[in-house]
Amino acid sequence: MGMVATLFKRELSSFFATPVAYVFITIFLILSGVFAFFIGSLYERGQADLLPFFNFHPWLYLFLVPAIAMRTWSEERKSGTIELLMTLPISSLQAVLGKFLASWAVLGLSLLLTFPLWITVNYLGNPDNGVIIAAYIGSWLMAGAFLAIGMCMSALTKNQVVAFILAVVICFLFVVSGSNIVLDAFKDWAPSIVIDTVASFSFLTHFESIAKGVIALNDVGYFLLSIAIWLYASLLIIEHKKAD
Repeated sequence: MGMVATLFKRELSSFFATPVAYVFITIFLILSGVFAFFIGSLYERGQADLLPFFNFHPWLYLFLVPAIAMRTWSEERKSGTIELLMTLPISSLQAVLGKFLASWAVLGLSLLLTFPLWITVNYLGNPDNGVIIAAYIGSWLMAGAFLAIGMCMSALTKNQVVAFILAVVICFLFVVSGSNIVLDAFKDWAPSIVIDTVASFSFLTHFESIAKGVIALNDVGYFLLSIAIWLYASLLIIEHKKAD
């Protein structure tokens, strides 16, 4: 874990040594405010909660997280620094974990910086803060799943634009898999078990459950398992590239 921590610090400092982290955090905060107040009508609803804020997180992450994930491996391969990284006394697993945790920390910081919204609803009313805390946890877990997918796509190609597009497409499929539009396409011919299986892959389904204040083991486990699977896929790709 010492090497993971070292790489974590290296990656985290690289985010803030360039405008990447600052631009990402600024855009996330601006868009979160716009969606919550102007589209979600946070004030006009007359309810002391942050549902209008959290409801748009899957769609914000759909584009913002792949944008921050696309550089994790693609930039290393394009600049040639991945060869230097792999010559260090560090395993591919440690490299994957270090990069993931650093990027996930940036996403977590972005969420923490939205605390004025939480203070605002507490000033205006008496919200259920337990539900809000659960929604923050669910949002961070979902962001981790988006990030793991984006890192896997970044490992596939040295072109950051291609990595971004692939990540957006795959993440979009995971977001909408539980929507009525997708499920209606299966209802006429597929058995209920197939429909339920397709719906169970949806990020929206699991996040909305947590955002209601119910931190169920299956929802938390789903996001953690998704992160583990996609990080393992990244590891396999990196090992394959290293063997070449």
